[in-house]
Amino acid sequence: MVVSIPSLGLTGISGYSVSVECFLSGGLPAFDVVGLPDAAVRESRERVRAAVKNCGEKFPVSRITVNLAPANRKKEGTLYDLPIFLGILTAGELLDKPPEDAAFIGELSLTGALRGVRGVLPMALAAVRAGIKTLYLPAENAAEATLAGGLTVYGVPDVMSLVAHLRGERPLTPAAPWTPGGETEELPDLRDVMGQENCRRALEIAAAGGHNLLFIGSPGAGKSMLARRLPSILPDMTRREALETTEIWSVAGLTDSRHPLLTQRPFRAPHHTVSAAALAGGGASPHPGEISLAHNGVLFLDELPEFQKDALEALRQPLEDGEVTITRTAGTLRLPSRFTLVCAMNPCRCGWYGHPSGRCTCSAAAVRKYVDRISGPLLDRIDLHVRVPSVEYDAMRRKAVPEDSAAVRARVNAARAAQQERFAGTDTACNAYMTPAMLAEYCALDAAGEALMKNAFARMGLTARSHDRILRVARTIADLDAAERIESVHLAEAIQYRNTDILKG
Repeated sequence: MVVSIPSLGLTGISGYSVSVECFLSGGLPAFDVVGLPDAAVRESRERVRAAVKNCGEKFPVSRITVNLAPANRKKEGTLYDLPIFLGILTAGELLDKPPEDAAFIGELSLTGALRGVRGVLPMALAAVRAGIKTLYLPAENAAEATLAGGLTVYGVPDVMSLVAHLRGERPLTPAAPWTPGGETEELPDLRDVMGQENCRRALEIAAAGGHNLLFIGSPGAGKSMLARRLPSILPDMTRREALETTEIWSVAGLTDSRHPLLTQRPFRAPHHTVSAAALAGGGASPHPGEISLAHNGVLFLDELPEFQKDALEALRQPLEDGEVTITRTAGTLRLPSRFTLVCAMNPCRCGWYGHPSGRCTCSAAAVRKYVDRISGPLLDRIDLHVRVPSVEYDAMRRKAVPEDSAAVRARVNAARAAQQERFAGTDTACNAYMTPAMLAEYCALDAAGEALMKNAFARMGLTARSHDRILRVARTIADLDAAERIESVHLAEAIQYRNTDILKG
């Protein structure tokens, strides 16, 4: 007898339908799993055998063949334990066949308890697309599965409860749709920043338009402190952005069963020893890297020149295209990577070049060698170049409390609302991702602006890319001022942030 149990699988961050086919036949007892299973899938034989016996059922004494269809796609992980368990009981006529519009995923312990698995949200979304109406999975993953909508989700604590439910003996209660509560993580606040008005302004512009930002300054000037306060002024995530980001985090196993949906934009800060593969993603079976985990959020690279050259250069294509393409022998994977890049660096190896104390010990050649670790193409993709001066004593002892993040965030949200209205019906979420056609439509300059841009283009040696990025920043500054058109004052402020000479001290 052949029995087919609907299940789901993962390729990258996308789910797809899997049919778990179980066949019991005569001959010497054996248990084979086919359909390109990895080691974890093959080991399910022992987990399923123990779970069947420990839940009080009789394990069939026959030749068991399990096929995971489609057989041409590699199956990974432990999520097929539960459908294999059900397939064997059904094929052995110990259980009636489950409904065809119900799917099953989950890892089994030897006692029959279900353990959580990764990537539940993309698989639940795939189930909705495939016409699945009911999803059975570990209780730990039930809240995340409800985010897909359109599914009746059952959180199963163990196989004994599931078998009793399918036999109609003790029905399980469907999981209630998860809704975010009022509690949110408290983020570092801009009120802690004394002075540094130019840096605070740059953070506000970066948050409002999604622009990339580079801080350059001596040790202790506050570069990292400023960067770590950017999340507190980032705009609210839309439902679509939250689901996109949560899918990636779910595949990486970073979601929390109590808070399965990311409601705050991610902030990723990898150490400078990170490899190119860990940053961009990859591995034998391609998986998301740091730039995809920062999707719709911030990627912070502290001590920028200390990162490996190949890791930094891996950022160039994602910064331009908003996605990263990973090609390995196991296949090609495209991952979203629309993030705000924030970098911090010292002006030289010792860190004190250009400091009023004059304590720098680096030669001009050493300074040039240090800053040359940042390639021109990467620097050209960073919109805002900001020097962070050392904080003065009077600013640190000032009694007045600086403007807090809530006030700045209100202006940022207003600017983003204007952008969402402007780009409604498109895939563009903010000014940083405007296409050339959008630049022509929304970033038109008057005569004074044209003259200012022409002069800056010739004097600063701008590229076509930097020209477009200046216009995007100017559009964001105009949005913060609630201006319909870009005026000369907006353009002038955008141009002064395009100052690569700060790398020369």
